Amino acid sequence: MKYGYIRVSSKSQKNDGNSLEAQLEAVRKAGAEKVCVETFTGTKIDRPELSKLIDSINQGDMIIVTKMDRFARTVAQATETITNLISKGVAVYVLNLGVLDNSSMSVLVRNLLLSFAQFERDLIIERTQEGRAIARLKPNYKEGRPKKYNPQQIKLALELLENHSYNQVSLMTGISISTLTRAKREKKASSTDDSNNKIICL
Repeated sequence: MKYGYIRVSSKSQKNDGNSLEAQLEAVRKAGAEKVCVETFTGTKIDRPELSKLIDSINQGDMIIVTKMDRFARTVAQATETITNLISKGVAVYVLNLGVLDNSSMSVLVRNLLLSFAQFERDLIIERTQEGRAIARLKPNYKEGRPKKYNPQQIKLALELLENHSYNQVSLMTGISISTLTRAKREKKASSTDDSNNKIICL
């Protein structure tokens, strides 16, 4: 039996040849009769679908993947998985490498390639962290996603609420009722704080 195993770290992973569609087409073309699909971060050890597949696969079967890093992004995890499968008598077919075995040369090649995959991932994380650190130095930097509506839009919407219902203001401005409710609550809390902080001179 030939099994295909495809994994994406997120549903938006489309531009690097790792989309579900691209992987599915590739493993099917290589002869996979049954395909197991998983949307999971490769750095996590627990991969439920892969674990189920490994438990059910038998000697003489084959697992087909597009790249070695589909098993995992760290050398230790992927090497352990591949070695265990081969030792169990399961053929591991990596489309850009061929069928792997436990020979010294095969182990060396896969460890080198997995090391590059892990290095690439570590670089991405490092660059992301550096980018955030630089951004935090900017005076107007705020954590999280930018707000959908600017303060002027929220202020106008709150003014409209004085003479219109939440539904009406939501239709007029496109701002959701939940956002309007939260903004109104925050404005009320801010007004209360301001009144409590007034200095009274006697």
